[in-house]
Amino acid sequence: MPATAAFTAVAARRTFGTQHQPASTHSLSTSPVPPASPSANPPDKGKRDWPPQVRSYVQRSFADGNILPDVDRHEMEIKLKQVISHSVEAGTLATVDWDNLPLPQIMIQDERRRPPNSHFPSISPIQNGHSDLTNESKSNKRKSAEFASSDDTGSRSLPWRQSDGQDHFESRVSYPDKRPRNGAGPDGGFSKSNQAPEARKKRFQAAPSAASPVASTRPWRITTSHDAEPTEPKGPIVGRCQDLEKKYFRLTSAPNPDTVRPLHVLEKTLDHLKKKWRRENKYPYICDQFKSLRQDLTVQRIKTSFTVDAYEIHARIALEEGDLSEYNQCQTQLRALYAQNLGGHPYEFLAYRILYFLHTSNRTDMNDVLADLTPTEKRHPAVKHALDARSALALGNYHRFFQLYLETPNMGAYLMDMFVGRERLSALSAVCRAYKPDVRLRFVTEELGFDSDEDCARFICEHGAPHLLDERDDGVHLLTGKGPGFFDSALKAASARPGVKASV
Repeated sequence: MPATAAFTAVAARRTFGTQHQPASTHSLSTSPVPPASPSANPPDKGKRDWPPQVRSYVQRSFADGNILPDVDRHEMEIKLKQVISHSVEAGTLATVDWDNLPLPQIMIQDERRRPPNSHFPSISPIQNGHSDLTNESKSNKRKSAEFASSDDTGSRSLPWRQSDGQDHFESRVSYPDKRPRNGAGPDGGFSKSNQAPEARKKRFQAAPSAASPVASTRPWRITTSHDAEPTEPKGPIVGRCQDLEKKYFRLTSAPNPDTVRPLHVLEKTLDHLKKKWRRENKYPYICDQFKSLRQDLTVQRIKTSFTVDAYEIHARIALEEGDLSEYNQCQTQLRALYAQNLGGHPYEFLAYRILYFLHTSNRTDMNDVLADLTPTEKRHPAVKHALDARSALALGNYHRFFQLYLETPNMGAYLMDMFVGRERLSALSAVCRAYKPDVRLRFVTEELGFDSDEDCARFICEHGAPHLLDERDDGVHLLTGKGPGFFDSALKAASARPGVKASV
């Protein structure tokens, strides 16, 4: 009587790149078999002959030049198995364009960049027209090896899935004790009739939209009846709105091209706003319109000489109205635009930066600006004026400072107006120490750059010192003998007032 086999033949694991001759699928011997020894090797089973394109795809996936540092090799292997098994199960192994198919590490990066609430399942994007997967293959992709039944594993022979009628994943899992896990059957494996796994799978099997035939064949593009298929913008949008005036709204989602004005409309809008500002002079409205114009330029990534012109005009209007918040935003963008040599008036706004740092007493940023100045910039009239003003304040030369205040070019006087009161208090304290017991008010008016004696007297009274003014036959005098301590206190209070400290 012939002896039965002492072992069950199991095919050895193989890689994609190794060629093997097909062996007989029936490897059990009916002749007497000697006892198995540790060196005995089981016979090989049949193996699929993979197309050269698939082998080349696998080799390219693990080539040194295509390895990404942030993608683990284990993740790549799992994704590679998923891609090839989908093609095998869908019968598209020979029709997929493997040469142009994204590598598994690229697919993994794309999945990581998707938002958490995305409606796209994590499926390998085989986007060739002949590689569309069916809903049945999508359902099979959702199954893990633990939920796979014996008829699923015996359909095809893959390098990682042998068709011997058993679930080798379960056979390789060892458990520390005999207690069944949650949802496990009496044999230790998971029961497919269990309701919890089925309920989890149904969450990902939403019915595709009837209006989208592509969604029924591509499992990574699943949409519901109330959700349109999302598309990711690949570049800057081009607006289609033709309105010259549009209110500013802070964006909370991707911009809609129907509400964004293109460049030729924005050019007309800028001319319209300049005329309206000269005619009506309504700053809140003009500021809102300029912010909307700047937003349309930003979302379309328009960086030209027109962009520089728009930001410069808005910055000048903000200076005229004393709106340092909007001025700072424009000045910050202008610095980046000037670095790209797009034109404009960089020397003018460099002078404004120096004067602004004088206003905020920002010595750190002032030193950075002075260190970056070139000889050409120092010779420009506007920049030279700002540097002279800084030098006069550093030396305590109030006579020279107020001469420069009266000769400020461009719109620098609007910035100097913001801190000239502080410097007048400092100068009055110096005058009271230098001239005793009194001095004519006319002298103070000329030295501190006031337009008239009335303006000078009003300034002194506004700071609580009307008792220091003495009206005499030859005019009004300032009693300097009583003033030093008083003006020092007023200067300290003025310097302690909160101001804008943001650097530009």
